[in-house]
Amino acid sequence: MTTEQCDYLIIGAGSAGCVLANRLSANGKHRVLLLEAGGRDRNPWIHIPLGYGRTMFNAQVNWMFETEPEPALAHRRIKQPRGKVLGGTSAINGLVYVRGQREDYDGWRDLGNSGWGYDDVLPYFKKAEDQQHGANAWHGVGGPLAVSSLSDKHPLADGFVAAGINIGFPYNEDFNGERQEGVGFFQATVRRGLRCSTATAYLKPTRARSNLRLLTNAMATQILFDGLRAVGCRYRIGNEERVAHARREVIVAAGAVQSPQLLQLSGVGPADLLARYGIPVLKAIDGVGANLQDHLQARLVYECNVRVTLNDDLQSWPRMVRAGLQFALSRRGPLGWWAGFAGGFVRTRADITRPDVQLQLLPFSSDRLSPKLHRFSGFTILVYKLRPDSRGTLQIRSADPLVPPAIQPNYLTDPRDVRTLLDGIKLLRRIAADPAMASLIKCERSPGVACASDSDVTEYIRHNGISVYHPVGTCRMGQGSEAVVDNALRVHGLSALRVVDASIMPNLVSGNTNAAAIMIGEKGADLILQSAEEKI
Repeated sequence: MTTEQCDYLIIGAGSAGCVLANRLSANGKHRVLLLEAGGRDRNPWIHIPLGYGRTMFNAQVNWMFETEPEPALAHRRIKQPRGKVLGGTSAINGLVYVRGQREDYDGWRDLGNSGWGYDDVLPYFKKAEDQQHGANAWHGVGGPLAVSSLSDKHPLADGFVAAGINIGFPYNEDFNGERQEGVGFFQATVRRGLRCSTATAYLKPTRARSNLRLLTNAMATQILFDGLRAVGCRYRIGNEERVAHARREVIVAAGAVQSPQLLQLSGVGPADLLARYGIPVLKAIDGVGANLQDHLQARLVYECNVRVTLNDDLQSWPRMVRAGLQFALSRRGPLGWWAGFAGGFVRTRADITRPDVQLQLLPFSSDRLSPKLHRFSGFTILVYKLRPDSRGTLQIRSADPLVPPAIQPNYLTDPRDVRTLLDGIKLLRRIAADPAMASLIKCERSPGVACASDSDVTEYIRHNGISVYHPVGTCRMGQGSEAVVDNALRVHGLSALRVVDASIMPNLVSGNTNAAAIMIGEKGADLILQSAEEKI
């Protein structure tokens, strides 16, 4: 059996894993082995921003997970795309860069996770960042991760922002700056018109490092222990089973779906679940796979009265050729667009203290984010509750690591989530009715103006709502029986084992999750290196 030796074993080359590989190998003192179950990021659609519409449904770069039938969503299975490629989901997502709100991180700290307040994590956001607009109190330059604004103007984006201002929301030029509240334009992880995934940002610069070894198509199947100390893992490349041994630490960075799955397969998790599949219990931790949180979006589709949407661009040969040439020559135009370049963070009620919903405009329309666009000139505006109260679970369904886990987010099982989405739909319709947007709209196609009562809109959401693909929380950081890792991201009750990815979030951040996952990778790397220095 092939055996690899290293100091640090990182399982997963995704949003956090690539960060860890770069930072842990940078000083040349440590031998690092990075395992990625997917392949290399050679698919050209990964690097073209608009290509997320193809990679989201491509099984070569996507695990193609689905939830279990969702009880509050008409028992539908909801797609849960996760990246199966270098860069993980940062290589297939919609590229939008949002950090969340100060209160999110202060809330983590106040749950007993010292060192995770906003003032603690802001330096790691800045360390990661190469901000197009320069450095200031909230942004950094010179970091690996490019963060850019869209140079193209678009009438729908301008109309949306103008309408939001007209109905009373403040304009915000930087959602990642001093405050998040308001309407404006999103930033994205783009460098010179191309996607800047963590594979591009963090792994590419490490190619010449002899102390970093990367294995792709290498799926970890079990963490190995000597007593209660993690010492390596089993993994498969094709039909060959191999072993990796780690002298210092094993770091699980497989994401909110596969990190808890791997822990459970390795005997770390709820005892009754493990017994169900004949897995010996090494360490009973009820929280492994609990606390699953995700954003659920409700969408309105409009027909545009001017042909300025992606539906128009991608269903006309002359316009497709023009878009291709424009992107090839200047890295601009429709192929350089990301998943919504206008939107906002607003309060649905006057009696709450901070934004509770995110609004987003997409310059295309389709059925449930299918790759197939509508034939009419369409666009989409959507809303989701930033901090949902519903909680779900993630559990293995077999002792076979190739069997996908049961993903059960339990969307909208808490009535407070339904209420917020109803209020959010009303806000979207107010924006659409403002003259700045109404002048561009022919009609509301879905659900249509006949769907007006709260009960009708609720039924529409239950039959049409979909994930925003932000699962977190399944290896929660904190104390108590439901916590999996401590504030240094060490798994409770075990040694030399950490989880460093979005699964450690105690609660969802207020917005897209990729920026926070990268920050977790940066801070996690520092914690690991500090621990190594203390042991010398």
